[in-house]
Amino acid sequence: MREIVLDTETTGLDPKTQRLVEIACIELENHLPTGRHFHKQVNPEMEVPAEAVAVHGLSSAKLKDAPLFGEIVAEFLDFIGESKLVIHNADFDMGFINAELARLGFPKIPNARALDTVQMARRKFPGAPASLDALCKRFGIDNAHRTLHGALLDAELLAQVYLELVGGRQVGLELAGAPAAASKNAAPTAAANVRPARPHAPSDAELAAHKAALGRLKNPLWLT
Repeated sequence: MREIVLDTETTGLDPKTQRLVEIACIELENHLPTGRHFHKQVNPEMEVPAEAVAVHGLSSAKLKDAPLFGEIVAEFLDFIGESKLVIHNADFDMGFINAELARLGFPKIPNARALDTVQMARRKFPGAPASLDALCKRFGIDNAHRTLHGALLDAELLAQVYLELVGGRQVGLELAGAPAAASKNAAPTAAANVRPARPHAPSDAELAAHKAALGRLKNPLWLT
């Protein structure tokens, strides 16, 4: 089962007037990272507000030589394919991605393809904080190096959080390369070492002690 953990950084909160500045995707197979990822910083073609820079550290100066979204869109769409998207606060990221696609004349990605880990966490832990930092703390995931938001770092952390939300490490346990179970008619490959049976009959003293113990019980069921 292939899934894509996705995160973005932007110039603001409104996809109608603001733009993407960074996008990252991590490939999962059976909920576990494969090591393949897609990560690009994007020139937003607008000034990055100071309040946004304070969140992710990507200023206009840092992004002036970054590619435009139109220059990376084909590679992005090819990487995600038709896979399920795992996103923390999916409406936000999907809104910005679809706004960028619409500007270029591409069809929008259906929101139904996105699995929102915020909603997953709220269902699993009602009333508890569901931010990425809070979930890292809950699951003991080290995020001490997260001084600023960053699409790739956040996607890496989210991949670990998602694994815990779906059941932890046991979800991906497989005996890779393990031989198939033998059929009922298959001949054994080697003779088993059979140990002779060992007698466990009680001694006379043990029988006497047992009888005395029964005599102290009122109507023991196993004698009726």
